[in-house]
Amino acid sequence: MVATSPASQLETKIRERTAHVGVVGLGYVGLPLLRAFFQAGFPVVGYDVDPKKIDMLKRGESYLKHLGEDFVRDLAKSPKFLPTANPADLAKADAIILCVPTPLGRHGEPDMSYIEKSTEMVAKVLRKGQLVSLESTTYPGTTRGDCLPILARSGLQSGKDFFVAFSPEREDPGRKDHSTQTIPKLVGGIDETSGRLATMLYAAAIKQVVPVESAEIAEAAKLLENIYRCVNIALVNELKPVLAAMGIDIWKVVDAAATKPFGFQAFYPGPGLGGHCIPIDPFYLTWKAREFGHHTRFIELAGEINNSMPHYVIQRTSEGLNEHGKPLRGAKVLVVGLAYKPDVDDVRETPAAEIIKLLFEHGADVSYHDPHVPLFAGMRKYMEYRMHSVPLTKANVAAADCVLIVTNHSVIDWRTIAEHAQLVVDSRNALSKLLPITGTYVQA
Repeated sequence: MVATSPASQLETKIRERTAHVGVVGLGYVGLPLLRAFFQAGFPVVGYDVDPKKIDMLKRGESYLKHLGEDFVRDLAKSPKFLPTANPADLAKADAIILCVPTPLGRHGEPDMSYIEKSTEMVAKVLRKGQLVSLESTTYPGTTRGDCLPILARSGLQSGKDFFVAFSPEREDPGRKDHSTQTIPKLVGGIDETSGRLATMLYAAAIKQVVPVESAEIAEAAKLLENIYRCVNIALVNELKPVLAAMGIDIWKVVDAAATKPFGFQAFYPGPGLGGHCIPIDPFYLTWKAREFGHHTRFIELAGEINNSMPHYVIQRTSEGLNEHGKPLRGAKVLVVGLAYKPDVDDVRETPAAEIIKLLFEHGADVSYHDPHVPLFAGMRKYMEYRMHSVPLTKANVAAADCVLIVTNHSVIDWRTIAEHAQLVVDSRNALSKLLPITGTYVQA
């Protein structure tokens, strides 16, 4: 019998779809990715440190509502799915994909602890013929400079015994026109063999895979995608108060400019940035750039502008209340929308949390309504806040001194707000089609 190399053995398993695909971190990125491989016919191992998630998956219950229930029920019934909180089970996987958080630390520095700990966990079960792919957004050089040395402690040789790649996630929770399977996938290996195997694996589950020359190019490309959005959103956020002072509606200005068929892409202002990517990822490059003696002024300025937007919303709320002869202190403020974007239950880095914090600090009596987020149990910087969504009734709307719109969910009864609110402060242009409204209307 002719001996075959670990690479060729893995290639055969991928081609025959017998390769076990392990996904570490079953959140907004990991669970949709696991679904893609499961639906492509691969046996899958789903690992998460949260035993509640694992128990729900075993019962066929979804904790990410935008994915629906059918997929999770199919998983629970299938012998091809192993949900686990035991790291030893990852030894069964031929490919292990890391989908772990990459937040910022207290001083705005990259928090690499999730990547480091998950890589160390994989290193303990690493064997010949395994592929390890990192999907967490991070600064260029992480896969080669941080993950690879940890995996190499196993004594195995990268590019020969095991294989390493970076393939950035491009998830957009709640989006209807694209899914994990249809969004083009960038893949960069730390060597030619790793890149080829990773490309082959992803191509078996995702419609279009775009191989690039190195892991570093893939890492930097993901940062560029989010920096591009961050800077352009900051531009319209900066213009918003300027044009408001001139009596010009920024939303109408953007719509007018968007009629140009070239050279312009519409970005709209808001109450601040949310989600796990745009508020965080650009600062991974800012931090890394300092190591090379560079100062990323555009990124840092964009961050300052976007981070200031919750304060601008509070300022406009205070001004609106003053017109009604009421101070912000003691005012009843009903915040509409807690999720960071419309029609999802995702509250990661939501600007609503900072806005609620500022309202409390100014002495306001705060409540919120969000049909997708029935409980706000706090986040890293907001652990002291625990609130339940209140019904959007005529009585609750009328009783509020101010209705502050932060997220424009399509299921919200906007007409009730338009007809019964005393004062509406709208940071999302949600009521523009219902103007004029019964109460006072303030754009923020």
